[in-house]
Amino acid sequence: MTNFRIINSERLDGHAVIQTLEDAPLNLPIGVYVNIADLAVNTGLNGNQQIVVSTYPYRLVEVDDYNELVFDVDDYRPNQVILINAGDDLDRTAESAGTLTYEPEITWITTADVTEWLGIASATANDTAFLAKCVAAANTWCYRRRVQSNYHDDADAVPDDAVKLGTIMFAASLYRERGSVDSFASFDEMTAAGGSFGTMSRIKQLLGIGRPSVG
Repeated sequence: MTNFRIINSERLDGHAVIQTLEDAPLNLPIGVYVNIADLAVNTGLNGNQQIVVSTYPYRLVEVDDYNELVFDVDDYRPNQVILINAGDDLDRTAESAGTLTYEPEITWITTADVTEWLGIASATANDTAFLAKCVAAANTWCYRRRVQSNYHDDADAVPDDAVKLGTIMFAASLYRERGSVDSFASFDEMTAAGGSFGTMSRIKQLLGIGRPSVG
């Protein structure tokens, strides 16, 4: 989870225009969800799961009849994030306490999901704690990889059963790799060193990532 301090805010034609102190746009792909908090309650700008539609660093002039954003390229606005946010227009206001949070906690799978897939329960409290770390890491990694592959997923709801299974398998793989140098233990003594990692290929297939791109 990454927090950015908000220094200016406004609303124009159903879009919140947020300016941050740090370089938030460098980390915000178009279409991802962010949370806005600690702005004045009566503005209606606060809220979770708001969609990023632009990080173009110039003043937003209007949203035209075709829902296209129109900018004034002579008025530079660094670290700007534009979100869909219905409501009356609000003048640009300096902020001192607002925050923009990117990548809220991902809750696609739980420890119970991974335990079911493994077919065994955690033997000790230490195992339980490590399994929880693997689940958290898998949720975050799979979400990030989906974003990098141009999916726009909800952090609180897994997109579909294939993605859920892929995330479970990745968490289970992390858990089973505990104490191993290169991968989880296998009964196959004939596997060549450095061979293809079949489980990871299946995980990527389920997640729909690693797709070829046409430049």
